[in-house]
Amino acid sequence: MRTPAAVDKPIVVKVGSSNLALAEGGINQEGLTRIVHQVEALWDRGHPTVLVSSGAVAAGLSTMGLTERPTDLPGLQVAAAVGQSKLVERYAAKFAERDRIVGQVLITRDVVAGRGQYLHAREALDRMLELGIVPIVNENDTVVVDELKFGDNDRLAAIVSHLVDAALLVILTDTPGLYDNDPRLDGKAQLITAVRDTDEILDALHRSRKAGSMGSGGVATKIAAARMAAWSGIPTVIASASDRDAPLRAVEGEEVGTWIAPRQDKLAARKLWIAFGLPSWGRVIVDDGAIAALRDRGSSLLAVGVTGVDGMFSVGDAVEVVDQEGNLVGKGLTRVGSSMLAQVAGRHTSEVGGEVIHRDDLVVLV
Repeated sequence: MRTPAAVDKPIVVKVGSSNLALAEGGINQEGLTRIVHQVEALWDRGHPTVLVSSGAVAAGLSTMGLTERPTDLPGLQVAAAVGQSKLVERYAAKFAERDRIVGQVLITRDVVAGRGQYLHAREALDRMLELGIVPIVNENDTVVVDELKFGDNDRLAAIVSHLVDAALLVILTDTPGLYDNDPRLDGKAQLITAVRDTDEILDALHRSRKAGSMGSGGVATKIAAARMAAWSGIPTVIASASDRDAPLRAVEGEEVGTWIAPRQDKLAARKLWIAFGLPSWGRVIVDDGAIAALRDRGSSLLAVGVTGVDGMFSVGDAVEVVDQEGNLVGKGLTRVGSSMLAQVAGRHTSEVGGEVIHRDDLVVLV
């Protein structure tokens, strides 16, 4: 059931480059102006709002006189460096017409990987909202490396939603929401108006539509972001950026776009940080018995249930726990390095000397 967002609680609005970039390069000023109107409308109704915005590379291309997106990493980094300032400059000018100040916030995963930095990021965002400043958040594409990337701004928006304890995450895209099939190929595709993050339709969409019309991240990343937010107890609405009043209608509990309901049993702050703030340095493959023990009995992960190791990691690193098909079961801080774990996999705990991942350091996501 949709519910109105509590007044004074933050809202996070994410907009993709497909809604801001012109086909010939550069920023769509009409689209940007519409986003500014949508965000300012939320502030006017008492909802301090964070804007997670893509579009830096697109802005950089036109400024540099380029007509094609670079394919090499340094080229993309330069375009992002040039374009980010231009993008924020455009936002600043438009918000200034409404007497609103903006602040640029560039984040990489290592900023939230350390618990201290994670809390500092939260404090900075909270203070900006208290002062009536719109944080404009993007991944720091100029310096980030693959190992430290969030991967897309949908997931980044979910992390930011947790950081500011948002009442709602609104993902604006170029379709009215999620459909049960690709509407470009199926004229009978139906809009999914409301769904739980555990519903099988999302699994089917996640598998079948890794990319699509909704920006570079596609449907899969939006589903992943909504599920991340759900674990934080935060609902998500995926709606059309061209609908001028979509964010406002969403926070007022009206039927717009696709509503993904929050979980009632949300994770504690530390476990959310483990699950979504830390990069994974490898994977631990487990059998069905281990999955049942983790899910049904809240057990620690023991070596006897481990069937394989993927990647290189050290004691204290975050690792993903997956089943035999590679599906995500959970994530936690390992007490055994990858080389040692490969040797003791399948053995009894008495031979290993303790748990592989203690339940206090483990997040089960199934």
